[in-house]
Amino acid sequence: MLAHIPNALSVARILAAPLLVFLAVTGHETAFTWVLVPALLSDIADGLVARVFQLQSKLGALLDSVADTLLLFASIVGIWAFHREVIDQHALAGILLVGAWLLENIVALVRYGRLSSFHTYVSKIAGYLLGIFVGVLFVFGFHAFLLHAAVGVSVLGNLEELALLKMLPEWRPDVRGIIWILRERRGEASS
Repeated sequence: MLAHIPNALSVARILAAPLLVFLAVTGHETAFTWVLVPALLSDIADGLVARVFQLQSKLGALLDSVADTLLLFASIVGIWAFHREVIDQHALAGILLVGAWLLENIVALVRYGRLSSFHTYVSKIAGYLLGIFVGVLFVFGFHAFLLHAAVGVSVLGNLEELALLKMLPEWRPDVRGIIWILRERRGEASS
């Protein structure tokens, strides 16, 4: 039973995304928020359960990446519908966030034929910061420092993942980051 919890949480986020888009398009901000916040929290929960109980899998990495992508899209639709002023006043931040994410994912698709799903430490921190920003925006209101922190760390994470795409000839899930890959390479070179 426990083995299925991380993937079930990712699937729940995947299923929540179209509902969130529907709620945004139809103007139901309160309902949108009530669905969004648990979806954001489940992103933390699925990764935590998978790591603590060593339930990571290739399928889980893929489901998590798809769920993150769909939840990001649904969040942007919600921000567009209910907090358009954030997009209007911080367009450059939005362009940087989405542009870096798109570039990394396009390169991953070309390189591996799939999303990278590296789940580096920097990308995990970026995901948490984005979730905190979006959750706080819908529950408490806009805070510029949260947006800028989330965008800055997200762009840094995408740059790291672009470097990893160049460094790793074959796809693999759950890469901690460049430092660990360099340590692996040094270990291989010295053996």
